[in-house]
Amino acid sequence: MAVGAVPTKGNLIAYKKSLTLAKTGYELLDKKRNILVREMMTLIDRASEIQTRIDVTYSKAYLALQKANIAMGFIDDIAKSVPEEDSLKLSYRSVMGVEIPIVTLDKEEQPELFYGLQMTSPAIDEAYACFSEVKRLTADLAEVENSVYRLADAIKKTQKRANALKNIMIPRFEESVKFVSDALEEKDREEFSRLKVIKAQKASKSKKKEDNS
Repeated sequence: MAVGAVPTKGNLIAYKKSLTLAKTGYELLDKKRNILVREMMTLIDRASEIQTRIDVTYSKAYLALQKANIAMGFIDDIAKSVPEEDSLKLSYRSVMGVEIPIVTLDKEEQPELFYGLQMTSPAIDEAYACFSEVKRLTADLAEVENSVYRLADAIKKTQKRANALKNIMIPRFEESVKFVSDALEEKDREEFSRLKVIKAQKASKSKKKEDNS
């Protein structure tokens, strides 16, 4: 028996409406979850690609830096001439209500050099170019990894809500609808039987009167 389910037509209508809303809510949550999962899987593939590019570029950058150190020794003065990065910008986009970060850096066709070329070697230029590329890739990776984290958290919450509807709320409303429907049908059968008995009794009385007449 559904706890607290009073067998009235008004309650039956209310339970059926709640059941419909619960099923609609589950379908919407299921669609949202699928969209978020697809978005997350796409970003995971992109993160893997970016990480591979970062590893390769880092290897090239450190190799070039080692060559520069061998040729020129430690180059602290040149390193200090490069200004701090301040062009990083953060904005957001929405995916099914989930705020996804967008990390951007001012793009340059060729990295601007902040040191003189006469007293440096091509290895330093190569290292600088590689580390500039790593900087851009790291910003992309930070955006993707943070997005994956947010999407995974949203998927977990969406799954939890969908499970609550599917395994708790929908069965509960279905049970209430069945209980009230069965109770009302039983009540209608009892009423029909009662009316049938009353009709039969009236018919019997009428017949007795006719016979006495």
